[in-house]
Amino acid sequence: MSDPFRSGLTPKMRPVSVRKTVIVSVLDVGTSKVACVIARLRPRESGDVLPTRTHSVEVLGFGHTRSRGLKGGAVVEMSLAEDSIRNAVAAAERMADVQVESVLLSFAGGRLKSEHFEANIAVSNPKVSESDIHRVLAAGSSHAVKPGRSVLHALPISYAVDETPGVRDPRGMLASTLGVDMHVATTDTTPARNLLLSVERCHLGVEAMVAAPYAAGLAVLSDDEADLGVGCLDMGGGTTTLSIFHGGHLVQVEGVAVGGLHVTSDIARGLGCRLAEAERIKVLHGSVITSTADERDMIVVPGSGEDERDGANLIAKSQITRIIKPRLEEILELVRDRLNASPWAPSRIVLTGGAAQLTGLQDLAARVLGRQVRVGRPLGVTKLPEAAKGPAFAAAVGLMVYPQVVRFENFEMRPARAQATGTDNYFARVGRWLRDSF
Repeated sequence: MSDPFRSGLTPKMRPVSVRKTVIVSVLDVGTSKVACVIARLRPRESGDVLPTRTHSVEVLGFGHTRSRGLKGGAVVEMSLAEDSIRNAVAAAERMADVQVESVLLSFAGGRLKSEHFEANIAVSNPKVSESDIHRVLAAGSSHAVKPGRSVLHALPISYAVDETPGVRDPRGMLASTLGVDMHVATTDTTPARNLLLSVERCHLGVEAMVAAPYAAGLAVLSDDEADLGVGCLDMGGGTTTLSIFHGGHLVQVEGVAVGGLHVTSDIARGLGCRLAEAERIKVLHGSVITSTADERDMIVVPGSGEDERDGANLIAKSQITRIIKPRLEEILELVRDRLNASPWAPSRIVLTGGAAQLTGLQDLAARVLGRQVRVGRPLGVTKLPEAAKGPAFAAAVGLMVYPQVVRFENFEMRPARAQATGTDNYFARVGRWLRDSF
């Protein structure tokens, strides 16, 4: 039977040594924005704050631009997507004075889904060794992934030593049998490969492709939340994605192709204005809470023609709320259905993403989802620009945390080569230039 983890979009990146300082470059390509961050990961002493992180993160360069050529997290016009990627990377390079050669890449499209596999092996020696763990993970990898789907992540949730389940690290334990419960996050192959191609056409290598909701969760969740059980709801421009953590592990990912840009489109249609003006109105006046003052507060809405003054009109602020609220309720109801169907069903939700900043959304989400809700912002990163400290950049920050947890994953290992340090060797760069240019 074929190994599904060979259908991973990129080989597994080499884990970052806990004793080494490295520079990583990350690229968050979304429907509304493209963000590139260059950061230094420096080994840190274990402490009470975020104890599972092995490195501190210091931002060296940051660049972001409006995303073009993407819809619902997928590339629809490659040349425009390339331009957005190049602009964001160039801005980060100028700030950091570093040339980016390879990146960690986020992906939110492709109908993200989860599958769970189990496997058991006989332990050859009295104590569980590293080779036993590799064997049981390989046995868990013997299940086939459906055609047209590719693996983003393959994570062991827990191990079983003989008849004792729920073991986190079985190394060195006495056992005759070893079992594993494995979570595999998959995506549609075609949209993921098109995004990879767009990045590679910018003369950038891709070290790993990371599910955006997983990255967002790594950025905004505390260790206690991830251990007790929590959902991270990343409300982006073109997609709304959900990651569920339990026992400190990612156990489920989901996605729906509806997001903040759909709210913008609703405003543009409802008020008869341009999309750019609708986005401005959403950011400045958007809310899901109606007050009596909103009936009296009037907003000027420019027309959609060439001369904006010709069609300008006054509307009550409450009218904007009446447009926004039904769409957000629809999104939250879709998420609620997935939460209720999940075997993990967390009691707490953390909101991230640009749409999470709308006034009153936290209370609306708590009511619709029937769970405790808070708004999450990136944790544990220094020298992050003020503009990037909000929930909209959670996935980008999570990509910088990902190299610290990649050691827990299992799928095909890449041949030895330079990592995501932005410093491929000279011959690799020349080879890529020749391949792309001729």
